Amino acid sequence: MNNNPQERKKREIAMRKAGRLPPGQVLTDKFPVLHYGSIPAFDTSTWSLRIWGEVEDPVEISWQNFMELPRTKASFDIHCVTRWSKFDTNWEGVRFNTLIDTGLVKLKSSAKYLLQHAENEYTTNLPLDIMRADTFLLATHFEGEPLTPEHGYPLRGLVGAIPGRKDLKDVYLWKGAKWLRGLEILPEDKKGFWELAGYHNEGDIWKEERTA
Repeated sequence: MNNNPQERKKREIAMRKAGRLPPGQVLTDKFPVLHYGSIPAFDTSTWSLRIWGEVEDPVEISWQNFMELPRTKASFDIHCVTRWSKFDTNWEGVRFNTLIDTGLVKLKSSAKYLLQHAENEYTTNLPLDIMRADTFLLATHFEGEPLTPEHGYPLRGLVGAIPGRKDLKDVYLWKGAKWLRGLEILPEDKKGFWELAGYHNEGDIWKEERTA
């Protein structure tokens, strides 16, 4: 990490010129910790990820079975609604599409939206199209190491941006839930915790959709 403010400012300007720094954001080398509620305990013997709603059959995946699923490594720029941006971050986890490709989840034709359910009764919503895009990951690792508890261990929804991919919609980091425990597939949109509290329902980073 480079702590020289002048060097950081130069990189910030370069990222803005490259079209990678959204309006109203500043570059950070840190990874600030922001979340609702306390950090939950994790027990491998009792943890599971539940998937229900507009699916042919509800499923509940144990931690062991989740870790046996095909895995993906991906690099993202991540952007927080509190106005910091962190670039070229490296993650590992499971694509939502992998749950479908392996036959674990069979979506009904009515499936259009998804509500992530996390510990502390936290929820956040996304269109299914974003959940199935390359910018979303059910993440277990960050920079080659398991997630730390404050960043969502053992599993978080991670939504980022891929430089140059103008075909994808980029949303703020809060749209991926830490300490993820459930995926509710819905026929219609349903607002989550911060959306009900006044955050923008879509959260497009390039449109500065922070509040409603």
